[in-house]
Amino acid sequence: MSVAESISMSSNLFQKHEARFSAARKACKERFHWSPFPEAAALVTNNEALSEQAEQTFQTLLNQPFDMALPGIVDQVGDEISPYTCKPLGITYPRCNPDTLFNAAEIAMPDWAALSPEARIGILLEVIDALEQQVFLMAKAVMHTAGQSPNMSFTGSGVNALDRAIEALVYAYEAMSFTPTNARWERQFGKATISLDKTYRLVPRGVAVCFTCASFPTWNAWPSMMASLATGNPVIVKPHPGSVLPMALSVKCFREVLAAYGQNPDLVTLQLDTRNEPLGKVLVKHPKTAIVDFTGSAQFGSWVEQNAHPALCFTETAGVNTVVLDSCKDLDAVIRSLATTMCMFSAQMCTSPQNIYLPKQGVREGDHWVGADEVRQRLADAICAIATNPRKAAMIMATIQSPDTEKMLDQLAQQAEVILASSVYEHPDYPNARTRTPLMLKVTPNQRELYLGERFGPVSFVIECEDASEALQQATQDVRAAGGLTAFLYSTNEAFIAQAEQAYARAGAQLTINLTGPMPLNFAAAYSDFHVTGLNPAGNASLTELGFVAQRFRITQSRRQKDDR
Repeated sequence: MSVAESISMSSNLFQKHEARFSAARKACKERFHWSPFPEAAALVTNNEALSEQAEQTFQTLLNQPFDMALPGIVDQVGDEISPYTCKPLGITYPRCNPDTLFNAAEIAMPDWAALSPEARIGILLEVIDALEQQVFLMAKAVMHTAGQSPNMSFTGSGVNALDRAIEALVYAYEAMSFTPTNARWERQFGKATISLDKTYRLVPRGVAVCFTCASFPTWNAWPSMMASLATGNPVIVKPHPGSVLPMALSVKCFREVLAAYGQNPDLVTLQLDTRNEPLGKVLVKHPKTAIVDFTGSAQFGSWVEQNAHPALCFTETAGVNTVVLDSCKDLDAVIRSLATTMCMFSAQMCTSPQNIYLPKQGVREGDHWVGADEVRQRLADAICAIATNPRKAAMIMATIQSPDTEKMLDQLAQQAEVILASSVYEHPDYPNARTRTPLMLKVTPNQRELYLGERFGPVSFVIECEDASEALQQATQDVRAAGGLTAFLYSTNEAFIAQAEQAYARAGAQLTINLTGPMPLNFAAAYSDFHVTGLNPAGNASLTELGFVAQRFRITQSRRQKDDR
């Protein structure tokens, strides 16, 4: 395929997807609910057949080398273990020489950058379609690496991740469309009129390295990859060693679509490492790294933020997601919503509530008070109602991604008063699954070192405070100190709500007020909810806004006097 044919075809692709892309732009502008995808597997035509086909394909991937040609392959590595079977997947992946990957990415970049923004986005919207075709297989891969339930693997790590990817393309398009390609400029200098024809070029920053996390690899990676590629930058994906398969499938899909439309597939490559031989610091400090997207631990994320320069870095790490209980109309509804969200994927989400700040007098329900001991017990009972029902527990809590989480739960149980003990529950479909029920601990502000910081897994701290005002003060202070992505408030006092909105805004956490019902409290809606603010230690970037994409390219210009020809 010639360069001219490739450019023409790519431009036609943008026109092909224009209706859907325009709808996405409208949704981002007005922030309403919208998605082009069925939001649950049961809503997909022929879903049972597609799920069975995906299972068969997944089985063929096990105990085999993963088939993907990459530049600079030096060996094969892989040590993933399914949290459902606790057996190795047996898949090995090509491990490449980092320098070779960076060189290949730089070679691929000029032709890609020469395309118009519409041409690049047209191809990337084809990638979206190709990923959607694999969403059932992707769900199997996420389930057996990250440990999510089948429903969450399909919805959260499949279609919701696709929505976030389209959202990133929207903001990339808006950022690149702001400046015209050409302009005529005129001004009087004395008696002379100077006329200049100006040309503006969007120049990509360079090679982007995308780190993906173990528990939710696609949800953060796909929008990061799209943001870099749409603005002209190649991407090297560095998956967590425990959750490689979803990203290997993703990278392969990107590469196949790029090649099909005449582009160099080395615009997207995969860099493997192992727990014993990590490459993260090497990649961040590589002289050809221009952009770093990082999702993962606060400890390494902090190192990335401090050491990525001169590369740009966009991080989402961890923090303490807080709940302030003041008053409510229906405490049972509040308890049910909190319990379900605290159990969701065994609290292995960066938005899971962890610290519950409870006035020592308790919570006012209507015109009477419910004592603090009763509030704690009712919350523990609601969690038990989920944890002791194996079918419900499997659907909501799923499995534990890392054995380290089990060790953490056992250690924490020795350090504070236990309200609800954590134990193994028997998964109805996978008897060897790695599972744990939530641990609840009663603490005071004097034990702040115990709960100040994310404890990744099913543990919560009920922190007894003097009153609601101190609860709000303690909660927002902890967010500012340790970071926080989401926060939850229950109050019928409008003045207190207004105070909380202002306090959490200053602390940089997204606040949810008085939400009950079937929607998980921490559900983040693409095209409407901003994820992370960049205002506290939980991360410096936000999914998704103009700031997430606008710095991934720069603008150069040339000026020429109009009448010099």
